Amino acid sequence: MKTILIADDEERIRKIVGDFLKKEGYNILEAENGDITYEIFNRDKSRIDLIILDIMMPGLNGWEVCRKIRESSNVPVIMLSTRSEEFDELTGYEAGADDYVTKPFSPIILVKRVEALLRRASSSAVMNEKEFNDLIFNDDAHEVRLEGKEIELTLKEYNILKVLLEDSGRVFSREQLLDSIWGYDFTGDIRTVDSHVARLRTKLGNWGNKHLKTIYGIGYKIEEN
Repeated sequence: MKTILIADDEERIRKIVGDFLKKEGYNILEAENGDITYEIFNRDKSRIDLIILDIMMPGLNGWEVCRKIRESSNVPVIMLSTRSEEFDELTGYEAGADDYVTKPFSPIILVKRVEALLRRASSSAVMNEKEFNDLIFNDDAHEVRLEGKEIELTLKEYNILKVLLEDSGRVFSREQLLDSIWGYDFTGDIRTVDSHVARLRTKLGNWGNKHLKTIYGIGYKIEEN
């Protein structure tokens, strides 16, 4: 059963949307403000399949919540707003939303949008799942699984792993990783790469020790059997 988080400060909206989705067989979680939304997401991110997110909420607004979610997840997000201005819609997409719905809306149409997004996410996840020596890397679902267990990575750790896996066997210098992940305008200490790789290796346990190799004086690479 798919789980959907409905975040809106209006109880009436949560109930109407929740009732329609329950009739279609979805499990529902609810949040009445931005702070609680983000708390629930962090607590239950492994089982949340889609988020319906109102923009104007107490605490963190919907844009802020979406940006924070996108730091670690590509879960589908539908944003709700009482305003139809182009600026609001563009800001929603820039924050990482997948769809934008203006209030008032038809609950039936919203359900159809939910179904379409979930089909798209499911199809992409199946097509883009790759295995590297017992590690499953799914870029569209933004998931890394090792022996069936999801590994929680920060966005920087995830991107380091992605770069190394996409060209396994190749040695990437610290400068190359900085340019690729932090950007050419990064002005911090180059050793930040080392600290991120060290944390990534620790999270990957035996797999990290075996396959994430340090090439002393040069950089890092993924070494496959």
